[in-house]
Amino acid sequence: MAKAYQNNPDLNAVRAGLRATDEGVPIAKAGYRPQISAAITGSATRLGDEGFGPGTPLVSQDYTNGSASITITQQIFDGFQTLNNVRAAEANVFSSRETLKANEISILLAAAQSYANIARDQRIVAIRKQNLAFLREQLSAAKSRLDVGEGTRTDVSQAEAELAGAKAILVNAVAQLKQSEAVYVQIVGDAPKGIKQPVPASKALPKSLDQAVAAGLRDHPTIAAAEYNVDAAGYRVKSAEGTMLPGVVVQGSVSRNTTDRTNSGDSSNASITARLEVPLYQGGAEYGQIRQAKERMGQQRILVDSARAEVQQTIITAHAQFEAARATTSANKAQVSAANQALAGVIEERKVGQRTTLDVLDAQQSVLVAEESLVTSQRNAVVASYSLLASMGRLTIQSQGLQVAEYRAEEHYEAVKDKWFGLRTVDGR
Repeated sequence: MAKAYQNNPDLNAVRAGLRATDEGVPIAKAGYRPQISAAITGSATRLGDEGFGPGTPLVSQDYTNGSASITITQQIFDGFQTLNNVRAAEANVFSSRETLKANEISILLAAAQSYANIARDQRIVAIRKQNLAFLREQLSAAKSRLDVGEGTRTDVSQAEAELAGAKAILVNAVAQLKQSEAVYVQIVGDAPKGIKQPVPASKALPKSLDQAVAAGLRDHPTIAAAEYNVDAAGYRVKSAEGTMLPGVVVQGSVSRNTTDRTNSGDSSNASITARLEVPLYQGGAEYGQIRQAKERMGQQRILVDSARAEVQQTIITAHAQFEAARATTSANKAQVSAANQALAGVIEERKVGQRTTLDVLDAQQSVLVAEESLVTSQRNAVVASYSLLASMGRLTIQSQGLQVAEYRAEEHYEAVKDKWFGLRTVDGR
């Protein structure tokens, strides 16, 4: 899980998306700041006069003009649009942080699941190899009994058929193991090594279903992200309403004009202009935008209820699966013990002629099914325990004590939220 937290490309992509969302705050704050522009112009002019009589010489005059100006525009009041745009951008950042937490939980769960899948598949491969070795012994024993006249050709054929089937299911088990290893590499970013049988999670598990649901509704980042989206939508409504309020803009400019034209001189100009704009009617677009923003805010409120319902359903499902997997594991352990005892008894009874080779093969098949069912239920218990933690929003590097550096999203936000200029990102790109 620590490797997946650090290396998973999907998770790193979400982090990059959050850094892009952080930039929405300085973009929104640009409405508070002045806008400065400079302009330089130059022109060359030729004036010609041919006179009024024949033979009158052509008189021409060449001159150049040049000008340079700087203009500063400052929004003094814009109906609180900038204020609300900044608050909406900040709410988007907080929502994206919660979305990142949800993605981190999903990746940690996927890592735990991929690990458990490999452990399951490795054990199934080992079980089927043991089954193959047992069936080879039974085939050899059947041939030996046939050679001394104690068995039949049917016993040998039955043993050969079971052996061929065992080889086929072993090939399938090896193929499934390779597929699970490929998924592990995709999620964790490293080849699986030293895989051992995991046990169900114990840290941060709830004591009851009610406690799990209460914790999930309180802590799950998906719900928090939806609530921040409501805040952002509310600020967008206020920003849209601000378009109907008056606005005040102050503009100052300084210019310098130069020329080499005869009888003309250089000049300098400076001006300060204050402008009050009162919107009266803008074709009705402003009303539609306000209504649209309100509907979107209503949509986000509904999505909060949807997120709560989904979290609750996921918790209940994961809790039920965990309880079922633990009960199934206990039953499968008893089944494996009973199946092995039955196999040993059938083998002994065959030695005295009370059982046939087919009975032994059937008993061995029961052992195989029981052992694989136990392995599967143990895997299900592990995955269900981590799924329960994930559904509550508690599957984090802190709760699991993972030895990995935590990604701190607020560091990038603090570095860029008040930036006035600069092209390079925080990491130097």
